[in-house]
Parts: sequence; structure tokens; C-alpha cells
Amino acid sequence: MSTETASRGARKVRKGVVSSKMGAKSVVVAVSYRERHPIYGKIVTRTKKYHAHDEEDTAKVGDNVTIMETRPLSATKRWRIVK
Repeated sequence: MSTETASRGARKVRKGVVSSKMGAKSVVVAVSYRERHPIYGKIVTRTKKYHAHDEEDTAKVGDNVTIMETRPLSATKRWRIVK
């Protein structure tokens, strides 16, 4: 467990790709995961988008990032970029 995770409590962490920049210090991160279809049994790839806060405003479209759950920062942002 990293020191940042320990000091911030048990928070959800996801890895994904920056799919768009919304404005100053805001990005959309697409997180993909694979799961088995409940009826047909085929493995399908699902993607979920998270609005994240980028304090340093350094992330660009296509970057691989790690995001962590945080308090609500705006109407839609509940995640922040860790690295």
C-alpha cells in the first residue's frame, strides 16, 4: 500500500486512457474492462468514462493514467488523477 493511499483512506483506484480534455484541469478517462456476457458466455469489453480532475493540467489525450476516487469537485467530477 502506498503512503498516499494509506493517508487518504481506502478509495477506489482505476487505470485508463485519457479520451478527451474538457477544459482547464479537467479530463475524461475511459476505463475498459472485460467480463463474461451473462447469457451467451462470450467475453465482451466494456468501457466506462470518468470525469477526473487534473491539478497540474499535464495529461494529454491518449495518456495512460491512474485515477482515484475523491470528494465531489463539480457536478460530474468525483475522481482525480494520481499519476
